[in-house]
Amino acid sequence: MECGVPFCHNGCPLGNLIPDWNDLVYRDRWREAIEQLHRTNNFPEFTGRLCPAPCEAACVLEISEGNAVTIKQIEVAIVEPRLGRGLDRAAAAARDAPAARVAVVGAGPAGLACAQQLARAGHAVTVYERDEAGGGLVRFGVPDFKIEKWLVERRARSSSRPRASSSATASTSASTSRPRSCARRTTPSSSPIGSRVPRDLPVPGRELDGVHFAMEYLYQRNRWVARELGPQVVGAPPRR
Repeated sequence: MECGVPFCHNGCPLGNLIPDWNDLVYRDRWREAIEQLHRTNNFPEFTGRLCPAPCEAACVLEISEGNAVTIKQIEVAIVEPRLGRGLDRAAAAARDAPAARVAVVGAGPAGLACAQQLARAGHAVTVYERDEAGGGLVRFGVPDFKIEKWLVERRARSSSRPRASSSATASTSASTSRPRSCARRTTPSSSPIGSRVPRDLPVPGRELDGVHFAMEYLYQRNRWVARELGPQVVGAPPRR
């Protein structure tokens, strides 16, 4: 692949094994490529669309500007045709019964990844989310022109689909203000929740009308767009 000594995986915040699955794709070994991809990345269809790709900037071929390997496009090409066909998830642990019943509070990317890893290890997982749908800021904070929400819904459903003796189920619009009621049914628990508290900045003009925190605006606009598009079919783009 003309790498010499590859630096792309050092440029990746996730430490993705990029040279490994690049080479597997070159050799037409797609099943092994997706297994390598999921070793370090729970949601490659998200990162393949949203990541600013510091890996490509770190590519050896980028020494001659503009010649970097198109890593993001390869990432999506590996995972996209295989979602929903059982190749997008590592095999669950073989157990006669779940090792534990675990509660995960928060269905953002961190919560869904946590639930996915626990389910793969053979635990029965329940994910609690206070919003009306899972996905966190990927759903409510990122506009549709960056990532369409049927993609987020597809992954949320894939992550909560029972498999073998393990499963992860989701409970949306759920309040966790009474943790004891949750603890009676599931133990232990994890709380990979995001922060809804914005950071105010004492900058000139902050007091002017029309200056709003990004999260207040983005949550409102993404909910409005979702209502305009109507129900989004999982696995296919919504009709417009």
